[in-house]
Amino acid sequence: MICNPLLYSLVVLTWCFSSCAQDKTPDRVILGDERFEEYVPALEGKKVAVFSNHSGIVGNVMNGSDYGPHLVDVLLEKGVDVRIIFSPEHGFRGTADAGEKVSSSIDPETGVEIASLYGGNKDAAVDNKDKYDVLLVDIQDVGLRYYTYYVTMHHLMEHCARLGKKVIILDRPNPNGFYVDGPILDLKYRSGVGWLPVPTVHGMTLGELALMINGEGWLEDGLKCDLEVVPCLGYSHPMKTSLIVPPSPNLKDMRAVYLYASTCYFEGTVVSLGRGTDYPFEMFGHPDMTGEFTFTPRSVPGAKNPPLKDRTCHGVDLHEKPLEEIWEEGINLEYVITAFKDLDMGEAFFGTGNFFDKLAGVGYIKEMILSGASAAEIKARWKDDVEAFKVLRRPYLLYPE
Repeated sequence: MICNPLLYSLVVLTWCFSSCAQDKTPDRVILGDERFEEYVPALEGKKVAVFSNHSGIVGNVMNGSDYGPHLVDVLLEKGVDVRIIFSPEHGFRGTADAGEKVSSSIDPETGVEIASLYGGNKDAAVDNKDKYDVLLVDIQDVGLRYYTYYVTMHHLMEHCARLGKKVIILDRPNPNGFYVDGPILDLKYRSGVGWLPVPTVHGMTLGELALMINGEGWLEDGLKCDLEVVPCLGYSHPMKTSLIVPPSPNLKDMRAVYLYASTCYFEGTVVSLGRGTDYPFEMFGHPDMTGEFTFTPRSVPGAKNPPLKDRTCHGVDLHEKPLEEIWEEGINLEYVITAFKDLDMGEAFFGTGNFFDKLAGVGYIKEMILSGASAAEIKARWKDDVEAFKVLRRPYLLYPE
């Protein structure tokens, strides 16, 4: 597990909005998984599956140099019959590369079976249907359409709806929950990095998103999942929240979590976004770009074969950019446009295939960049999408806007 106590410490930062100081509001956010009285009684006599990874820490306060226990450990101590763990992209311990196939195994710390749901084993929830009656979801999402944990949750909800099994979401704050930005996914670009018709930054927690999936009939064949959400206490969307541990290997600190909405687009280009360095998603560059800042991607845990490995890249360093500026910008397409103009290679900038369009969720962003449109002109194109989505999502919100 990658843990940096200087960067991932408390869940609520000191600059949260005044809405977090209302009467009877806790002095910190209480996570859904801490509210045992709300869900543990319902697990008595049940076989339980848990969808989680290394981020499924109970509570949000460090104990000395250590973090709190994992949900699975606590449930076993409470006598809950945890039969199986379902793990997402990056695996249960969160160390695998993006997109890397992760094999099923036994968790050495608890002896509980782990069934990987990523890399060709998406039907594990069906294959293991006799091992659980209830599915608990406790995982840290970052609130972006191309972050894959919600896709896995959606598939699990679908399987559980067909199998008649209950799903309980133990909710967590969304670190990007303070804004909504980006175009709504055109379903012709639906993929593992964009599954639902939501903006790039949807601003919802996993619990809220699950309620919306159910309520809008987004499960296959209009299925409805037997769903319960255990909300956080003391959370509101305007808060700027930090995380206990990195949610995946290449989102190493909060600046990366915030920049991810803008720099992830480089995954669909020939440009490196810093995988294989100390600050992935906090820089971008290419051997043929100009600029005094340089970096060289190397093979490291969580990025074993990064793009442009062992090649010196010239580009832009964002790892000291003030957080307030990132929050104000939202999605910043200037980064991609700057690199596009610098390399001056036309459509070849976007590599082969259409992965950029899958990340964007629409075709017009690439078309407008190729035609010379500005970042402001492109963002204006999706403004109405954002406003329409805010209205659509409102009945499913559990926390104040």
